[in-house]
Formats: sequence, C-alpha cells, structure tokens
Amino acid sequence: MTELKHMKWWGWGVEGVAFHHEDKPNFAPFVYQKLGLDLSGSADTPPTFDEIDAPASSASEELLTALRTIVGEGQVVTEDLDRVVHTYGKSLRDLLMVRANLLPRIPDVIVYPSNELEVQKVLAFAVAEDAVVIPFGGGSNIVGSLTPYAGESRIIISLDMGRLRRVLGIDEDSGLARIEAGVLGPDMEEQLNQRGWTMGHFPDSFTHSSLGGWVATRSSGMQSDKYGDIADITRGLRMARPDGVVELHALPSTSTGPSVREMILGSEGRLGVITEVTVNVHRIPEQREIQAYLFPSFNAGVEAMRLIAESDASPSITRVSDANETAFTFATQKESKGIGGKVQVGLFKVLEKRGWDMERVALSFIGYEGSPSHVKYQKSIVGKIVRSQGGIGIGSGPGKLYDQKKFDTPYIRDFLLDRGACADVSETAAPWSKLPQLHANVVAAANEAYDRLGITPGWIMCHLSHSYHSGACLYFTFAYVSKSDDSISEYDGVKSTIQQAFIDNGATLSHHHGVGLEHAPWMEGDISKGGVELIQGLFEFADPKHVLNPRKVTGK
Repeated sequence: MTELKHMKWWGWGVEGVAFHHEDKPNFAPFVYQKLGLDLSGSADTPPTFDEIDAPASSASEELLTALRTIVGEGQVVTEDLDRVVHTYGKSLRDLLMVRANLLPRIPDVIVYPSNELEVQKVLAFAVAEDAVVIPFGGGSNIVGSLTPYAGESRIIISLDMGRLRRVLGIDEDSGLARIEAGVLGPDMEEQLNQRGWTMGHFPDSFTHSSLGGWVATRSSGMQSDKYGDIADITRGLRMARPDGVVELHALPSTSTGPSVREMILGSEGRLGVITEVTVNVHRIPEQREIQAYLFPSFNAGVEAMRLIAESDASPSITRVSDANETAFTFATQKESKGIGGKVQVGLFKVLEKRGWDMERVALSFIGYEGSPSHVKYQKSIVGKIVRSQGGIGIGSGPGKLYDQKKFDTPYIRDFLLDRGACADVSETAAPWSKLPQLHANVVAAANEAYDRLGITPGWIMCHLSHSYHSGACLYFTFAYVSKSDDSISEYDGVKSTIQQAFIDNGATLSHHHGVGLEHAPWMEGDISKGGVELIQGLFEFADPKHVLNPRKVTGK
C-alpha cells in the first residue's frame, strides 16, 4: 500500500488541524453582525465515511493486474476512501457535494507511479483500453479540474503523482532546478532550502499542492511580484503522453514558433501528464520582512500599488484589502493584553481625529527581500508612495502575523461550513484603469445575487495582489448563511453572478485558479469563440479518444 498521506475527504488539511475562535474575541461578534450566524451554538459534524455511499469500482481484476505490472504491487488501489479522496478538489461546491453524499462518478482505481516511464506506460495502457486518466497532485484544486464527468461510462484511472517528489539537481550557475512534478510545496522548499535555494512560489494552497499542479493550472504565489507566476518560473519541462514524452529544454528565451511551453501551461492534464519541471530558483535572501500600512480607502491603496509597480522598488508582496476584508482581518486577531492592543486602539482614535472614516480603512501588506541596504532602499521608495496616497506605516508586527497565518484561511471556511455558512473565493485580473470600477461592480453584483436568492445578509470582501506593469489581481471572498435545501444551486447562483461580473467588466475568468469544469462556461467570453475553437482543436488533435482528463478547460 502506498505510504502517501492525503487531505481529509470532507475538508481542507489533515485530521486534527482546525480553526478555533476562542482566542479571537472579536470573531464571533463579527460573524454574527455580518452574517447573522451565532457561533455559540453547537456545530454540525461532518458525516462519517460509513455514511458515504461510494459507487463500486468497475475495474476488472484483469485490468488491475495489468496496472500492477506497470507500477508494482501495492500501488494500485481500489478502496472506497481513496477513490472518494481522489474525486473532488476543495472548492465549496466540492465539499457540499461530498458531504451530501453526492458522488455520481468517482475514479475506479488509483494508480501511484514512481517514475516517468511508469506514467507513460499507464497512459499508453489507458488509450489501448479506452479508459480515462485524471492526474492528481495534492487535491487542492477548486475549479473542478479533478472531477470526473458524471456520465462517464469508461473506466476512470486517477493517476496520483505523489511518489515523484525529488529535487533532481540544481544548476547553480544558471539558477535552475530540475524537480519531479509530484512534489508538494513544503517538501520541495525543504529540499531546496537545504542547499541554500528557494523557488519563491507560495500559493495559498502551498501546503497541499504540487509543482505539476501549479504548472497545469498556471498558478501564482504570494511573492509573485518578485519571483513571477509559475509561467515565469517554469523554464523547461517533461510531459508524458501515450505515445512518448514531450521534452522542452530549459532556456531563458526562444523564437521557435508558437510556444509549446505555453500550450502545456494551464492545460490541466488534457495534453499529457507533467512529470518533471525545470524552474528558476534563487538564493535564500539575506533579509526578508513584511511591513503593514493603512490607507484611508481601498482606492487609495490600489493607486499606491500602481505607483509602486511603476517605481524602482521591487517588493515581493504588494497586497491591499478593501474595507470589508480589513475588518475581517482585524476580527481574526488574537486578544492582545499587552501594549500592542493599546497602541492599535490609540492609533485608530488618532486617525479618526484626523478625519479618517474607519469603516473605509484599507490594510496593506508589502514584502521586501534582499540585502539590508536593498530592503532599506525599497522601503524608502514605498514609504514616499504610501504617504502620497494618504497612507501610514504601522510596522512589522501585523506583517509577521500575516506571514504566520497566510495558509490558514481554508480552515476558517470549513469551520463556518460546519455551522451552516457557505464561503468560497473567485479571483480575476484586469488593467489598473479598470480595477476600481471592477471592484465596485463585482461587489454590487454579489449583493444583488444575495437579494435575488433570498440569502441576505451576504458578505463579500476583496484584496488586490499580484501586481504587474499593466494591472493586478483582485481576489474576492464571499460568504453567506445557506437558506435553501438545495445549497449547491444556491452556491452556483452566487458564484456564477460573480464570474459573469468579471467578464462583463473586461476582466479574466481566473487569474491563477485555472478553468476546470466550474469556469469553462466563461471561456468564450474571456478569450472569444475563435480562441476556444483553437484550444479545443489542439485537444482534439492531441487526444482524439478523449482519454486525458476530458472536458476540462473547454467543457468538451
């Protein structure tokens, strides 16, 4: 039996780790005020696995024997728990489905290859048997990239890449590392850090997501301002296909026709299975710190981020929250009995006397890395820009807290779900000139959806992150207390309204979560009918039998 550990089948993270609010005195009052949800009551417990009716595997013993011949005894699994774990990702929709025992189609078998040759042989076998293969990294995807098509009648093989997890080598002169694609974020960084290097890629899902998954969905990390998105970081790769292996050498740049690398980035397993990636890596910086700032409004913060993007500063993080997310962040703080809490209260009183509307204040985190002199230089530039937009610096204390808690938000989502509140995220990107109106229109659309569906009060909050020369990402989090027996349709109503608002306002359907099944309906609005036809034509040519993760990205 494989030694790999997976996340809970019913929620985020591993067993025994959960969010608690008892040490956060402002959290329960905040949730009650904004959502009308009383946290003093008892929580529903997720169902036990005994209550789940997993469809039986259709894999024949002959097929299982053939797969064991490829990957070895103990690496072909048909137990119900493993098959359910590999059915969904971790979006709210996924959790609503699995907790409600809605499993119309799940993988028939889980296969754990140990090397690229075994991956390629499994794919060739799948084509010969007319079976479906769905690659699996860490299981953190939230757009339906893992979900089997409900009407699929063929055998479904979940290809778990978790055994391919080594850093194979580092070219120190070039700052390049060859890494197997199944490695999860913490394991990869530990291996790199031991040699004095970092990839600098830290998505929210970092703890439970894989390098191959990042490439397959065009991931971005919290420090992408400095290190780039995964599309910038990826210099070369190897991808197994049923008929062989695609190899792209690690090159700084090329002029060799349409980019095959770009075709594979974001392809979500529809062209093959990524087995190895060569990435940019960097020496661990001498100094790293995150400073917090306050702005009198979200729009003032957005303008500051724009000015920083066009300045000589090169922060690793530029993030600013709108008023709603700022209030949420302060509500999740632990109780401060020392001088820190008194300073914050005193500061807010001073700002109120200066005329600040504390209901509109926007909290910002900006990260700096490099030599002490370089960090000092960047902070000086940023400080002037912050002041030009009426902002103030509030030190590194809040920044340290952000750094410690940056991967914890999904646990809050699960905590609220146990108490009847639904919460999820949608993110987008647009040019700087469109961001203020985009923010306002998406918030208005979400609130209209809450009213239309009769689930008021509802909540939506946002932060700007991942700044570029021409624009930035807006990351929205929405929440409400479910008022319907059909919680999935209710969720779809809110989520689809937000997604449509992105398209209506000239933004993209997703900045870094990918497309999967959930976002596929908006592809034509994002890249045009002709663009979708080009992508679908590529998929049809590369996989005429629709064996490789069918229907993802285009819905066909």
